Amino acid sequence: MTKQYHDHALSADALDQIFREARTYNGWLDKEVSQDQIEAIYELAKMGATSANMQPARFVWCHTQDAKNKLADLASEGNEDKIRAAPVTVIIGYDVDFHHELPWLFPHADAKSWFEGDQDGRQEGAARNSALQGAYLMLAARSLGFDCGPMSGVDLDGVTEEFFADQPQVKADWICSIGYGDKNTIFDRSPRPDFDKFNSVV
Repeated sequence: MTKQYHDHALSADALDQIFREARTYNGWLDKEVSQDQIEAIYELAKMGATSANMQPARFVWCHTQDAKNKLADLASEGNEDKIRAAPVTVIIGYDVDFHHELPWLFPHADAKSWFEGDQDGRQEGAARNSALQGAYLMLAARSLGFDCGPMSGVDLDGVTEEFFADQPQVKADWICSIGYGDKNTIFDRSPRPDFDKFNSVV
């Protein structure tokens, strides 16, 4: 039994589902992920913290077979079949001009002015915070009972051109398949370091 450190800590079963027993899946059961379920995943993920609530991530959910095939054609050989077979694969991109949305996303201050004229700062902030949002998306999916298969083995320039052509300020960063994982397609869990290996408390 996992020791509970706070009265509101999640149950051991919930922590297993989200973290300890969660795996990266390479194959999928033939079970649909619906539009409503996609939206439910996003509704949870959007609540995760980003700097000044900048919300720079832009998601494209490849749900139709045509969209999945287009994405698979831009993937490395080892990822093509994973994408074609997945119920849905989401492209996580980021908008380097996210600051235009800050007047309503962060109305407490003139946050838009913090980023105007600072292309490098916007690039850095968008990349960091959209990666956070992608991680929140995975945790949201796992919390709702889905499995995830994150991937970076794609032609990101090609994905950007294919899926964000009408948004030149948006760049693709990575992708993640979501569905019901086939347990026969996972490897033995790779090692995880003990606390003392990569941590210090000062």
